[in-house]
Amino acid sequence: MVRPRPRSGSKYATPEGERRLRLELDALWRVERPAVTRAVAEAAAMGDRSENAEYIYGKRRLREIDRRVRFLRERLDGLQVVRDPPPDRGRVFFGAWVTVEDEQGSDRRHRIVGPDEFDREAGYVSMDSPLGRALLGRRMHDEIEVRLPGGVQRLTVTAIEYE
Repeated sequence: MVRPRPRSGSKYATPEGERRLRLELDALWRVERPAVTRAVAEAAAMGDRSENAEYIYGKRRLREIDRRVRFLRERLDGLQVVRDPPPDRGRVFFGAWVTVEDEQGSDRRHRIVGPDEFDREAGYVSMDSPLGRALLGRRMHDEIEVRLPGGVQRLTVTAIEYE
């Protein structure tokens, strides 16, 4: 019996996110895979493959690369790149930079991005995350509650910007 593939998140990306995925695919396919293939061929030429660590780990790395390349190609085929800001810039939509204030008065700035782009240090939050879902569609001064593993967090939207 064939199992359905797990859902891999929303199919949206910023132009920067699409570019990063394409660069990763290109690097894996044109640089890393040929290098690993050469290393595996050299290791295979040494003789007994059953106890040849370079050969075994090289083959494993090739499978990992091929799996990632397959994922990236499928992902990029169905990707919808959002290039233009929405007509209503007073609401939070995909690609928005949103500043929120917590109950202690601390501000944090986040950008709503696709699931392939999230980066905690850069402030990028996936639109599929609890915070991303809670922010989408909100306006200035809206108060939201986000359920996180550590408990409920109350936030107020203090700024919405689009690049």
